Amino acid sequence: MRSCDGEADVSTEPDVLAPPPEVVARLSRWETALNALMPPKHGEALRIATWNVRALSGLTKAWESAEGASPKRNFTDVHLIAEVMRRFDVVAVQEVRGNLRALRHLMKALGENWAFILTDVTEGSQGNDERLAFLFDSRRVKPSGLACELVVPLEKEAGLAAGGLGRQFARTPYAVSFLSRRQTFTLVTLHVLYGKDAADRVPELQAIATWLAGWAEREFGWDHNLIALGDFNIDRADDPLFKAFTSTGLVPAPQLAGLPRTVFDDVGREHFYDQIAWFTKGQKRRPVLTMEPVAGGHVDFVPALRGDLTLTELSWHISDHYPMWVEFTIPDP
Repeated sequence: MRSCDGEADVSTEPDVLAPPPEVVARLSRWETALNALMPPKHGEALRIATWNVRALSGLTKAWESAEGASPKRNFTDVHLIAEVMRRFDVVAVQEVRGNLRALRHLMKALGENWAFILTDVTEGSQGNDERLAFLFDSRRVKPSGLACELVVPLEKEAGLAAGGLGRQFARTPYAVSFLSRRQTFTLVTLHVLYGKDAADRVPELQAIATWLAGWAEREFGWDHNLIALGDFNIDRADDPLFKAFTSTGLVPAPQLAGLPRTVFDDVGREHFYDQIAWFTKGQKRRPVLTMEPVAGGHVDFVPALRGDLTLTELSWHISDHYPMWVEFTIPDP
């Protein structure tokens, strides 16, 4: 159930029962493995992540999925995903679907200190029944007032180049502003339409880059940090998709350069699908990032969680994409 503004009601299902002992043991092993990959969030640093969680939708209401069960994702998987997410302060999540059962149980696994903001379902075949969402630790981060979907102006006066995007986004980007230690930052997340050919993605990437540059210039006087993050479906660094995305000055997080984005990436042929990016100094009247990026990476869950599953099976239990993250220090006010 959701309200008219698209916010889901997480109280419509009973609480998940306590995990059985074997699941508790597995979660403990996963927490230990995560500690080796990245420490828990700490102190006053701000850790922001983006994660395309494959088809976050229905859920098999059992701790172990029977052979042939559909969906494959179960209560254990939700707790494994939650263990990753609680390492961050804010997570932009793509591929949340119309069915919110898995999200409901994910929020319960995260606990009462976690909250979320999400869009309604994107209608139409290209929308793929998807929502965009932000999950956040309300002890460390709070919404600061802005929540909006980004709409492309299609008139000639908008300055769109010939051959540019002649429609709205297939899945409308979503922007929300947050506050942490009296520092405001606005996150813009999206999931670019994959299309039948890579060239099909160029207009959307160009349009979002142009839109963000214009919006950033309007926001300059507020001195807000503006960060774009999500699944941009960029194949390679310096390919036409990457060039469209960076054409107005967006700079991808250098901490993420060269890292694989999906469990199916081959060494030396990594994709650049998932990005976290911002504007830097000397680019017209655009907010300069005042938060300093000091660390970043991805969470490779495959070695610890694959077991005897194929990569495809694992992708339906956890995801086909890795979480990508950047940690920022916030300057003293």
